[in-house]
Amino acid sequence: MTEPTRKYSISMPRDIAEAARARGGPSGLSAYVAAAVARQIERDNLNELIQVAEAEHGPVSEEEVQALRDQPHEARTRQTGDGAHAA
Repeated sequence: MTEPTRKYSISMPRDIAEAARARGGPSGLSAYVAAAVARQIERDNLNELIQVAEAEHGPVSEEEVQALRDQPHEARTRQTGDGAHAA
């Protein structure tokens, strides 16, 4: 079941509103804006979790970040045996 909706009045630059309206398609501007705000809230929550974790364990180095980014590629390489992936 979806949450009940309420009507709000917001202000935003016209060019952004028109681009959002064009991309909203059949769902409309309200659905597009609601989805964008929901994604931003998720990002804000994730950033808060990162801050808490870094305060407790120290910052994550660029090397650690790159190693995690490399893991999917390395797994595919191991899976295919030669590094080529299926299209």
